[in-house]
Amino acid sequence: MDLQDRSYEIVVVGGGAAGTSAALSSARARRSVLVIDAGEPRNAPADGVHNYLGREGTSPGELVAAGRGEAERYGAEFTGGEVVAAERAPGGGFRLTLDGGSTVTAARLVIATGLVDELPPVPGLAQRWGREVLHCPYCHGWEVRDRHIAVLGTGPMSLHQAMLWRQWSPQVTLLQHTLGELGDDDRAKLDARGITVVPGPVQGVRVDEDRFTGVEVDGRLLTCDALVVAPLFTARLGALADLGLGTEPVYRGDVLVGTRLPADATGATAVPGVWAAGNVTDLTGNVIGAAAAGANVAAQVNADLVEADTRRALHGSREPAAKLR
Repeated sequence: MDLQDRSYEIVVVGGGAAGTSAALSSARARRSVLVIDAGEPRNAPADGVHNYLGREGTSPGELVAAGRGEAERYGAEFTGGEVVAAERAPGGGFRLTLDGGSTVTAARLVIATGLVDELPPVPGLAQRWGREVLHCPYCHGWEVRDRHIAVLGTGPMSLHQAMLWRQWSPQVTLLQHTLGELGDDDRAKLDARGITVVPGPVQGVRVDEDRFTGVEVDGRLLTCDALVVAPLFTARLGALADLGLGTEPVYRGDVLVGTRLPADATGATAVPGVWAAGNVTDLTGNVIGAAAAGANVAAQVNADLVEADTRRALHGSREPAAKLR
């Protein structure tokens, strides 16, 4: 697609569930909309999307492809690429430059770029991420139910994870790793739930001919079927930060769990004309929640554009907020 100097009423950055849902709703509202997708979905390694009513177990790629086809039926456009520069456009709105050199102008922006899971520094974790290395029991707990689940101890969240994953299996082991000494209260709770504690640092993940066999602890193999970790969830902004956007830390109690792009209940950010949807602003949201957020934000953006269209009409101009060229 030749995008050079094309103008849209709405440009969505990010083509996952949130961004594609925003595009669908925007196109059905008869807005010109473009989705810019870097093609790096967070859930790509997963076999299926879960707890998505009506699409349970669908592969992430299939779900997004189906949504994209639906949005395109109403006129939404999609292009691959990464935003490498973002600025205010001279005539209003925003000018985005893509890595291929083309530029587009948007009257309004929706940021749905998601987040990056920063994994603990243990060799082999990244290669098995989304397969046997997991973090969310609501996404993957059923698939490893009643099997041996090990939890990598890296901080207070690990204790919470061990107790939570116990709902899905009676065989849960907490690996102390870098967790430090456990207090009497914590040990009592773990003992009460039958959760074993294994001391010693974890040196890496063991794989035999692409089959996960367990983890190496203090030089010995601890066999298990899944390894639960606590990633640091980092919002993706990239060049969009040039618009004056910034992230804020997110804590669970006193524990830093990640960063998010701040947005209010409508999805509006601190920069007028820019909204956010999905994991970039809601770190713990699941896929169906991200899709719902995209649809809600699209309605807010359309309402904002309707107000702008009305102001122009009152002043005698019939030009839309941005027209497709």
